Amino acid sequence: MRTKVHIQNLKCGECENTIINRLSEVKNISDVEINQEQSTIAFDYHTSHDFEAAKHLLSQIGYPIVGKENKLKTKA
Repeated sequence: MRTKVHIQNLKCGECENTIINRLSEVKNISDVEINQEQSTIAFDYHTSHDFEAAKHLLSQIGYPIVGKENKLKTKA
């Protein structure tokens, strides 16, 4: 399956590299594509558990999905 989600805190090319590298380490996540202008990430996954693991990782590394708590804003 493929999904596309809007994320928070996507600011630069280094952010893109971090996201791609970290998501690529998650089992059953592949073909990660990022659109910095729209702050979106698209990727393939196998099960809903894989999708939840990807969302959790994004939040942990500072790029939560829009609508989720943004801890970077509260720390600033």
